[in-house]
Amino acid sequence: MSVMERRLIRETSFGLTSKLWQVSWLYVLLLSALASVGYVALYSAGGGAEPYASRHILRFAFGLTLMLSIALVDIRFIARCSWPAYAVGVGLLVMVMVMGHTGKGAQRWIELGGMQWQPSEFMKLALVMALASWFHRASWDRMGNPLFLIPPVIAVLVPVALILKEPNLGTAVITAVVGFTVFLGAGLRWWKVLLAVGGIAGAAPIAYAHLHDYQRARITTFLNPESDPLGAGYNIIQSKIALGSGGMWGKGFMQGTQNHLNFLPEKQTDFVFTIIAEEWGLVGTLAVLGLLSLIVLGGMAMALRCRHQYGRLVALGITMNFFMYIFVNVAMVMGAIPVGGVPLPLVSHGGSAMIMVMIAFGVLMSAHVHRDAEFGEGRDEI
Repeated sequence: MSVMERRLIRETSFGLTSKLWQVSWLYVLLLSALASVGYVALYSAGGGAEPYASRHILRFAFGLTLMLSIALVDIRFIARCSWPAYAVGVGLLVMVMVMGHTGKGAQRWIELGGMQWQPSEFMKLALVMALASWFHRASWDRMGNPLFLIPPVIAVLVPVALILKEPNLGTAVITAVVGFTVFLGAGLRWWKVLLAVGGIAGAAPIAYAHLHDYQRARITTFLNPESDPLGAGYNIIQSKIALGSGGMWGKGFMQGTQNHLNFLPEKQTDFVFTIIAEEWGLVGTLAVLGLLSLIVLGGMAMALRCRHQYGRLVALGITMNFFMYIFVNVAMVMGAIPVGGVPLPLVSHGGSAMIMVMIAFGVLMSAHVHRDAEFGEGRDEI
C-alpha cells in the first residue's frame, strides 16, 4: 500500500469519526425510546412478541442503521439528488395507478423486493427535498415574483392530485400542508398562504361532491358516529371507549379489555394509541405525547442551527411531516377529525412506513451533521 493510499484511508477515517461525533445521539435516543413504546404496545396488541412486536423492533434496527448511514452522506450530495428523487416519486405514484396493489378499496401500494411499499410516503420526502432545493436558490426579491412561485406550486399539486386519485385523502392533505410549510419557511408571506387556504376552503363543496362514498361516510360518521354504531361509527366509538376506560393510571400492561377482547379495530396500526391510553392511562399518554413533542422540538432546533437554506428547509419539512403524522393520528382516534388511516410513526405496525420515516430522519440528521457546509458562491451550487 502506497503512502498516498494510507493517507487517504486516515483522512477518510478521521472524517467519518468527526461526523459521528456531530450526530445528535440524544435525538437517536429519543427515536429509540419511541420505537420501544411501539414495541410494548404491539406486544400487547399481538398477545406476545409475534406477530407484530418482534418485526417492529427488527425493522427499527434496520431503519436506524439506514438513518445513521444517510446522516454521514454530505448534505450537498443529497441536495443534488433532490429533483431526481422527486421525478422518481412521481413515477412511482403513476406506477401505482397502473399496477398498484388494491386493499380496502384503495390502490396505494406496489410490490418491490417482496414488500408492499406506499410511494406516497417517499413522495413526501422527495417533495420536501425538491422544494428546499428550489428555494435554496431564491433571493428575497424573487420570492415576491408570482412567476417564480409557479413551478414549486405545480410541484406540490402534481403529487397531491396523484395521491387523491388513489384515493388517499389523509396523505394528500398532509402532503399539501408539508409542502406549503416549506413555502412559509422560505419566506412566503402569511397572507398569500391564507389566500390559498381560503381558495381551497371555497372549493370544499365541489371537492365533497367528488369524494368516494367511503370518504363521505367518514365525514358523516365524524359528525355523528352514533348514527351507525355497528357500521361506519363502530371504529371511533370503540376507540373513545378505550381512551376513556384507561382512567388516570391505566389498567396495566396487557390488561386492556377493549384490546384483548378485540373490540379495537386496526389496533396494531391506526388505533395503536388507544392501546397505550387504555393500558397506561392519562399519565402514560401524556408521557408518550411528551416524547413525541421532544422529537418535534429537536427537529425544529436542528433546522434553526443549519447555516444554509437547503438544510433549514429540508429539516423543517421533515419535522412538519412527522408532526402531521402525530396530529392526524391522535386527533383521529379521539374523534376530533374524520378517520384517515394515518399511522403513528415509529409506534404503529408497518414496514415501509417505518423505513421511510427513518430515511427522512437520516436526511434530517445529515442536515444537522453538515449544518456548516458551504454551498459555494451565492445559492446556485445545487
